[in-house]
Amino acid sequence: MSPNFKQSLCLRSGAAILAALQVFAGLPVPASAQDSGRDNVGPTRSPIKHVIVIIGENRTFDHVFATYKPRDGQTVDNLLSKHIVNANGTPGPRFALAHQYAAVDTTNFEESPGGKTLYPVLPPPLVGGPTTPYISSLAVAKAVENGLPNDQYYTYLTTGGTGLTARTPDTRIPNVNSLPPGPFQITPGIPYDAYAASPVHRAYQMWQQLDCNVSYATPRNPSGCKADLFPWVETTIGAGSNGKPQPSPFTDLTTGEGSTSMGFYNMQQGDAPYLKMLADNYAISDNYHQAGSGGTGLNHILLGFGDAIYFSNSNGNPATPPHNQLAGTGTTHAGIVDEVENPNPAPGTNNWYTEDGYGSGGSGSSAAAGGGSYSNCSDPNAPGAPVILDYMKSLPYKIDPKCAPGAYYLLNNYNPGYFGNGTNAYTDNNNLNTVFTIPPTTVRNIADTLLEKNISFKYYGDQWNIYKNDPYGQNPADIYCNICNFLQYSTSIMTKPAVVAAHIQDTANLYTDIQNGTLPAVSWVKPSGLLDGHPASSKIDLFEGFVKKIVDGVQANPALWASTAIFVTFDEGGGYYDSGYVQPLDFFGDGTRVPMIVVSAHTRPGHIAHSYTDHVSILKFIERNWDLKPITGRSRDNLPNPKTEDGNPYVPTNSPAIGDMFDMFDFGGHEHGGGR
Repeated sequence: MSPNFKQSLCLRSGAAILAALQVFAGLPVPASAQDSGRDNVGPTRSPIKHVIVIIGENRTFDHVFATYKPRDGQTVDNLLSKHIVNANGTPGPRFALAHQYAAVDTTNFEESPGGKTLYPVLPPPLVGGPTTPYISSLAVAKAVENGLPNDQYYTYLTTGGTGLTARTPDTRIPNVNSLPPGPFQITPGIPYDAYAASPVHRAYQMWQQLDCNVSYATPRNPSGCKADLFPWVETTIGAGSNGKPQPSPFTDLTTGEGSTSMGFYNMQQGDAPYLKMLADNYAISDNYHQAGSGGTGLNHILLGFGDAIYFSNSNGNPATPPHNQLAGTGTTHAGIVDEVENPNPAPGTNNWYTEDGYGSGGSGSSAAAGGGSYSNCSDPNAPGAPVILDYMKSLPYKIDPKCAPGAYYLLNNYNPGYFGNGTNAYTDNNNLNTVFTIPPTTVRNIADTLLEKNISFKYYGDQWNIYKNDPYGQNPADIYCNICNFLQYSTSIMTKPAVVAAHIQDTANLYTDIQNGTLPAVSWVKPSGLLDGHPASSKIDLFEGFVKKIVDGVQANPALWASTAIFVTFDEGGGYYDSGYVQPLDFFGDGTRVPMIVVSAHTRPGHIAHSYTDHVSILKFIERNWDLKPITGRSRDNLPNPKTEDGNPYVPTNSPAIGDMFDMFDFGGHEHGGGR
């Protein structure tokens, strides 16, 4: 999620929200809607009758679990086990495995550019996040958010301001201007309970950061992704150009990130204590990945559709998005936009993409411009796309890129096609609306399958009760994440008010459903922008508190606890470095590893699963558990479960393949049937 894209952001600017939230100090917690009674959970192939998927924001596995030490008998793949870093966070004997390089790309986009030179020291990581906390008091925190378990966590909403000038070297980090060219520990320089900058996490940037080249392939890394260009991409293009010329002068500070991507937390020194406790007592995966090489929007879409979606006309057929043409006609923000990606470097620059960005203006009185976020990967002349496809063709296994003819796929964040009230957001010409909106889609998603099979589900979105009556984000307490709700892209769901009312609800309803034992079979849960753990706009300790409230609530209901699996993950890595294997599956991904914790009475304490999985594996779990077919004939849930060789459980020998996550559980013989 980009802090420059207001309508897609779950949190407004720091100064504005701080002032506005004072007004809402007496705001009541939204009342829960009456539940219609115990939902149909249907017959299952395991003891799991309820799945809860909690989705945080923007952290890789190594970023959080870099120094995690497993229980005896378990192994983990992280920076510590690879000896890239020591337990105290300092560079380890094999630090060179994570070395970072500068590169040269001055003509056409290169996924694996040449001219690489090792950084002598990292470009300095820069300051990000609010100078002072977004919320000033415990009373205000409790008035605007009901998703934390106790005053300890509510206090975290009032702490952690940087006290520094944004986009300057973050002097909280010791030796910030002379860091070795690899991962560095964030804490205690930047306290664990403090805001920090957010790295770039867009599609073409991520492919480039991964630096995938078949000539780099090894038996343990057959995709040849070296992950050695993270700071270079941050400092050369960052979150995109929006078609603007490269600023002059241009330095390693210009994009406002520096080497933020290389920071990690240290569980050996007390960081992420609640996530560590869950890992010690339940199950984690050290081979679970973001499904899309990109950001929040794409990955939440893949979580629900198992596929990417594309720009379409009113009949749902592929169409061409605005390309160097006027958008927002008849509004105060009309302007020339180019919504088609062009990651080729602008003339005379090193990797300054010609057209790539979230879009500038496009609402209010600010003229729309830029916005490159779609790619027609079926077009052999489309900038950037053929490079990725050629790389995939060079791999020893066959990949279907899933690029339908004439389809311009959304790779980055645009507002979904529907507002919460069910009106079409793409055709809405209100001056407060944004032109950077994808039309509604007719592509099938998991909700269509569940509805057809009469299996209950809900999407619980924090602050939904405020948002659904505030489509343009005018209420400062509205920090709901619209781009995170995959249902809001879907015509089959959002055009049916009764379906919306029954299946999209506030997290206030979640807490009531847990307490009353009326939880549906499948639940997706999204915290607000305050609590989702997104760097700069949130913190991991706030996400930990959000998860803790849900886990505590389920465990307080013995019958529910005995039949529930809580999947705790992050939508994507947020552009942070990770050292894990990445398996290309199609044009859209995979991307870096992200944390995955399964909290359930049916896990073995401290178990670490190594089977290759990504977000679509959650769909595979749901489908196997409830005997459902894949969503469509081309959705990624059709892929087989991985097969591996002895000695390397991380790399499927039958690529492309993703697991169904049943190996994270111990059902004691109570699971019947096999998986795909």
